[in-house]
Amino acid sequence: MSTTPHNIAHPGDIAKTVLMPGDPLRTRFIAENYLDNPRLFNNVRGMLGYTGLYKGHSISVMGSGMGLPSIGIYSYELFNFYGVDNIVRIGSAGSYTEEIPLYFMVLVDSCCSESTYAKAQSGDDSHIQYPDKELNDILSQTADRLNIDIFRGPTAAPSIPPIFFTTLTVMVISLPSVKPMAVSAWKWKASPSSIMNAKLSEKKAASLLTVSDSMLTMESLDALEREKAFTKMFHLALESAIAFH
Repeated sequence: MSTTPHNIAHPGDIAKTVLMPGDPLRTRFIAENYLDNPRLFNNVRGMLGYTGLYKGHSISVMGSGMGLPSIGIYSYELFNFYGVDNIVRIGSAGSYTEEIPLYFMVLVDSCCSESTYAKAQSGDDSHIQYPDKELNDILSQTADRLNIDIFRGPTAAPSIPPIFFTTLTVMVISLPSVKPMAVSAWKWKASPSSIMNAKLSEKKAASLLTVSDSMLTMESLDALEREKAFTKMFHLALESAIAFH
């Protein structure tokens, strides 16, 4: 019997740390290429989840789907029904600045959104959510150790799909607490909902993103590149995950 309508894993099937790409095919790619003895624990609605070993440490990877509500559902269930302690969102993002070209990584230090997810869930009306400092410190230190360049900065998470294809200007104007040039990247499937779930569950969440689109040059990676080409991000997330507590 499944614990939730969206996940057929049994207690103990999922590790304490879960890496969450949006694309379930990216989930499968990570499991098959980076984990030893990966075991499929979920395939409900095609949202694949695997648990395996990385350098002897149990790590899970599971898709989150598209949009804040989707990762909100999956992260809530992982934290509250499956005993997960840490979730790291590993996704794609759009760059809003010349400092962050295609394939560059962004470690999110704050995420602003006009979404009402947090307010509807718990009455939290803040437009900005902050990832766990300990997870971010480990991700940052691991990047330095591996000589991987990352951009540490704020992102925005539009809840309305058309904004993904147009501009952040509308959203930035709607958030008076956010200066227009303070936003370094945009992410429709970003982390405010998983960060909020972590805060309410007294767990930890972070977000590591790779730039797949540029608002300035209009360059964009195709679906296959988004699925398989973010190898530096996969490596950094896994190396960091084995240091999480």
